Amino acid sequence: MTERERGEAERGPDLELRAVRGMGEIRPGDDLPALIGDALAPLGPAEGDIVVVTSKIISKAEGRIRPAAEREQAIDDESVRLVASREHPGGVTRIVEHRTGLVLAAAGVDASNTDEGTILLLPEDSDASARAIAAALRSRFGVAVGVVVSDTLGRAWRVGQTDAAIGAAGVRVLEPLAGQVDASGRPLTVTAPAIADEIAAAADLVAGKATGVPVVLVRGLARHVTGLDEPGARRLVRPAADDMFRQGADEAYRAGLEAGRREAMATTGSGT
Repeated sequence: MTERERGEAERGPDLELRAVRGMGEIRPGDDLPALIGDALAPLGPAEGDIVVVTSKIISKAEGRIRPAAEREQAIDDESVRLVASREHPGGVTRIVEHRTGLVLAAAGVDASNTDEGTILLLPEDSDASARAIAAALRSRFGVAVGVVVSDTLGRAWRVGQTDAAIGAAGVRVLEPLAGQVDASGRPLTVTAPAIADEIAAAADLVAGKATGVPVVLVRGLARHVTGLDEPGARRLVRPAADDMFRQGADEAYRAGLEAGRREAMATTGSGT
């Protein structure tokens, strides 16, 4: 551990977040790592910096663009399971499990910050995209930087949205603290801060949703910057077997009702 990292661990980090400007509009086929590097250069990336990249510019560079008229089909194509759906005056909102394991509204299909008449799908593999960007930046600047790919998600039991990590590379995404003690000396048993999500949410305070700033430089968290073989943001997806809320309330009720009917029919049919 370097002197800088030891200081962070002992006193807590002084966090600095800086908007990375000058990216311009991203188009399919653009060399995104090079463009990010060009925009970062004036800020002088340093050892242990973390670069937060909004998923939309990755989706644009990867050509993950469809006509807006295909929105419902795109949601179907990107989904593996319906979690919950609700009708409202504007239509139907579907909460689904995305093919990458994320549970979110409309499979992340979004019409904001894209050309009129088009929609954006999430990146094909956000962890892989993060690794490619991190590797290119490390090679260009000669320092170990981490990359977090962020997207806006809603939360169960909470109003509003916040940014979370859907991809990461070279960053410790989770910090299990079980076995350590808190500031009062009490043992920690289940505490595990989702570091990458916290970084993504903090960066969104700088990037915003309407400022045209898709990249943020985060400085002060060097102790969380690791090798590129560290598990990515996929590690933050809760396994289905551990998910206590795998279905929406209405969907769980209907499933239970149907299971009861089938059991009753089977019992009646057996003559007992």
